[in-house]
Amino acid sequence: MLVEMPSDVAPIPYGRQCVDEADVAAVVRVLRGEWLTQGPAIEAFETALANKVNAKYCVAFSSGTAALHAAMAAAKIGPGQRVVTSPLSFAASANCARYVGADIAFVDIDPKTLNININAVADCDALVAVHYAGLPVNLRHLRERPRIVIEDAAHALGAMTPDGPVGNCARSDMCVFSFHPVKAITTGEGGAITTNDEELCNHLRKFRSHGIVRKPEQGDWYYEIEELGYNYRITDIQAALGSSQLEQLGSFVGMRNALATRYQQLLGDFSEVELPPTAPSGSWHGYHLFPIRVADRRRVFDSMREAGIGVQVHYVPIYRHPIYAELGFESSHFPETEKAYEGLLSLPLYPLLTKDDQDRVVEVLVTALSRG
Repeated sequence: MLVEMPSDVAPIPYGRQCVDEADVAAVVRVLRGEWLTQGPAIEAFETALANKVNAKYCVAFSSGTAALHAAMAAAKIGPGQRVVTSPLSFAASANCARYVGADIAFVDIDPKTLNININAVADCDALVAVHYAGLPVNLRHLRERPRIVIEDAAHALGAMTPDGPVGNCARSDMCVFSFHPVKAITTGEGGAITTNDEELCNHLRKFRSHGIVRKPEQGDWYYEIEELGYNYRITDIQAALGSSQLEQLGSFVGMRNALATRYQQLLGDFSEVELPPTAPSGSWHGYHLFPIRVADRRRVFDSMREAGIGVQVHYVPIYRHPIYAELGFESSHFPETEKAYEGLLSLPLYPLLTKDDQDRVVEVLVTALSRG
């Protein structure tokens, strides 16, 4: 049975951007200026982000996916090399390895964290460690450090570990962020990589702009293309929005944590709901998502959507997609991921979500569960 939504009640999405007048003004200043792309707003954004996460360098990209591709290329990952990642993520976490011709492998998740089982990572050239839902992977538990460790922190800007902010690369070579509108901050579309390695930084900058290296000693016009690159540049318009949003990062992530705590309190007595893991002592959750687990997920999903609650499922495991199934991956190889996927349901979570909205989400959820 579906829970009908009154015609005068606005739907609640699972995520959305939070843009204020200061953000609008920052974008307008760029639009009225001289540079729309390849200008000073990009470097200002990169510097601000690097400072925010205590990294030496930052390179901004047109998307998080472009940044993942660039990270693989800068690390010189390629054919004959093996990249490991979590199967419970968006496909970009694995696609980036295939973009450079590397082999991809998955390690099943830890059911306690829904992150990759870091203790089981072995025999690989690179690891893409996905901080699922905003909960940081504990890289201290790596038994064998691959040559390259890349943090996929698309969900985790603003999160903390005992080693400091996610993005400081204390235990990784590079950390990748995404600025899609549902993420902690937004640039519309966009991404970035932080690193403490100057050589990697230089490779990343070349890769995002066709592999171009300018050589003014031979004339201001002169440049050479030293390696195969792409046009993965972010614009000054996007960077200006990102810099403005970054000023509110602490507030945004704080509100996400407060809402997550309230969900935990509102749903704590319902045995039908398995709540997501919380951050351990010494860490801070990014709470990009609030993924609960329920029985009969399809029925609950449809019922809540019909009632105007924009729940979502994160994610269809990567190995289930045809382009990975054809490589020989089977669901039976990943029992913990399968068990989690069967019940995962992301509830709405974003800074503009009100307590009344949250109460409505919970009411509709409880009603849907009771009608099962």
